[in-house]
Amino acid sequence: MDVFAKCFEFTRDLEVQAAGLYPFFKTIEGNHGSRVIIDGREVVMAGSNNYLGLTRHPRVVEAAIKATNEFGTSCSGSRYANGTYVIHVELEEKLADYMDKPKALCFTTGYTTNMGAISVLAGRRDIIYSDRENHSCIMDATQLTFAETKKFKHDDIDDLARILENSPADAGKLIVSDGVFSMKGTICRLPEMVELKKKYGARIFVDDAHGVGVVGPTGRGTAEHYGLDKDVDVVMGTFSKSFAGLGGFIAGEERVINYVKHHARQLIFAASMTPASVAAVSTALDLIRSEPEHLQNLRKVISNVRSELRRIGYPVDDQPTPIVYIKVGEDIEAFQFWKELLELGVYTNPVITPGVPQGQSGVRASFMAIHTESDISRIVEAFEKLGKKYGLLK
Repeated sequence: MDVFAKCFEFTRDLEVQAAGLYPFFKTIEGNHGSRVIIDGREVVMAGSNNYLGLTRHPRVVEAAIKATNEFGTSCSGSRYANGTYVIHVELEEKLADYMDKPKALCFTTGYTTNMGAISVLAGRRDIIYSDRENHSCIMDATQLTFAETKKFKHDDIDDLARILENSPADAGKLIVSDGVFSMKGTICRLPEMVELKKKYGARIFVDDAHGVGVVGPTGRGTAEHYGLDKDVDVVMGTFSKSFAGLGGFIAGEERVINYVKHHARQLIFAASMTPASVAAVSTALDLIRSEPEHLQNLRKVISNVRSELRRIGYPVDDQPTPIVYIKVGEDIEAFQFWKELLELGVYTNPVITPGVPQGQSGVRASFMAIHTESDISRIVEAFEKLGKKYGLLK
């Protein structure tokens, strides 16, 4: 049998393209902040993770240019070898201070951060307890470790408690959860997880890719939101959301971070973050700490959008996150809804099976501190018009 047979049998993409509904790999021809150019026309970007709107901030851009001029376009090596520059070390020190943890460690991408850290923190005779709706990089990480993985029902603390209760007392236990779930923008039930951690002698690893920079009084994420900074053993974050760059990090106890540093293959055998990205992230972090108005603006946008969507009839809760999920129905309906939103001048991201259960496909909208009242009005008007057309609103 030809190992490539499955490649030639896969035709779903061609079928959706033939129907004029293919939404993926859409080419963006220009980026003007809250507006982008697609197919030659300007639309409101309501699908970006640039939550604080810092990717085009003059200081961030200038820092990236300056670092490139000083250090070049690439470090041409891994962190383990010749790819650790002084700016990498400085960024890790700043991150540790910001996250109020003894030590931080940067990886080249957020995806490989989770794969590298989780796969070495849990090993033989250990058990990983993972929420069923955790990000795919966590799922991939569990495939790389010799630890056993037990999945608990999404957001179901009773199910997690049951699984922990039935686990061997002498097994090492690592509870892993998204802080803010990337598809629907809900926040994990961290307080109850902390109670279970203490009861069963477990450790907690929080993937806060969509929480750090956004959630909590100073933007330190889910743990700060709940006032549980000291109870989370390892926090993971990414730089491609609030930090205007590319990469990821973990923060925790020094010996724990040091262990990951010397064992994670995704760090040891991968080229390090580029100087431009390191400098951009470092400057974005400075702005987050010195200019709280960016976070304040985002929270105003979040409150406004959620309030307006509720006003027109969508069942949107009051979560303090910039991600809103609108359920439409079957995959094909989600594609059609997405396309018509784009035609109305609003770009979102469709979410289909297996990312969500069958019949719950929809669109994921995300919001930024730089969205204007005009942007929000267009977004809400488009959702109202299509909500009525598709029977989502009365």
